Amino acid sequence: MPTHSTLPSGQIVFDPRGTLTAASVDLAPRLDTLRGVRVGILDNSKWNASTLLRRVTTLLEADDGPSAITRYTKDSFSRMAPAELLDRIAAENDAVVTAIGD
Repeated sequence: MPTHSTLPSGQIVFDPRGTLTAASVDLAPRLDTLRGVRVGILDNSKWNASTLLRRVTTLLEADDGPSAITRYTKDSFSRMAPAELLDRIAAENDAVVTAIGD
């Protein structure tokens, strides 16, 4: 896909859509149950994410499924979670729930 084209007048028009090249990544296998599973809750710090994730946590606790539920919060919704936080979440949990919360 070209990033720009040249008009007959010589003006260059850029395509604002850009292109992305990314390697394919396999998803983790889906769990059959949450019973006995350690679940991480990652709040991205957007305005409504905490409200939504508190409700999800309440539903998970009422279901008597997970053995533990641990909450984590990103410092800023506009940035990726730091690698250290992601590593910690991966090490401490079997499944993770996150939400954007717009």
